[in-house]
Amino acid sequence: MSYRKAVSAVCLIALAGCVPLEPEAVARLGPSPALGGGTYTSGGGITVAADLRNQEGRTMLCGVWAQSRQQSVLTKHVERKVLGTAAVSLGNETLARGLVFMPEVSPRADYAGAEAGCVITDRPWRTGDEDRTPEIRIPRQVVADQSDENGTMIIEFKPTGPGAGL
Repeated sequence: MSYRKAVSAVCLIALAGCVPLEPEAVARLGPSPALGGGTYTSGGGITVAADLRNQEGRTMLCGVWAQSRQQSVLTKHVERKVLGTAAVSLGNETLARGLVFMPEVSPRADYAGAEAGCVITDRPWRTGDEDRTPEIRIPRQVVADQSDENGTMIIEFKPTGPGAGL
C-alpha cells in the first residue's frame, strides 16, 4: 500500500469517529428518567432526560431534550452545539457522546413516557443496571460572543441541572 493510500485510510477512519450518532430505535422513556441540563447566563436553558434499557444484551440509551420557550435571541439555534458536547455516563463508563440523536420535546414537569430517540451502545447490559441511574454531563461553554464598538456580550451555558422550565 502506498504512503498516500495509507494516510487516506487513516484519515477516513478518524473522520468516521466524528460522525454524530443517529437514532437506531424509538421508545418511550420509563417512569423515572435521569435529568440534566443547564442554563444560559442570559436566561433560559436546556433539559435533557434519558434512561437505559437492555436491548438483546447491550445497553440502549434513550433520551429527549427540551429548551426554554423564552430565551435570548443570541441563544436561539445553539442547542445542537451544546448537545454535541454532552455525554451520558454510567459510573466510570461513557455510554455516548454528542446527544444530537435525541429529539426535541416541549418543556414539561415530567418527562416519563416521552417518545425518545435511542442508540444501542457497545456496552454489555449487566445485572443491576436496571437500578442504576445514568449521569448526563454537559460542559460549561461560551455559546455567543458578540463584540462591537459598543461593547461585548458574552453568553455562557452553565451545567446547573434541568434548565428548560415549563
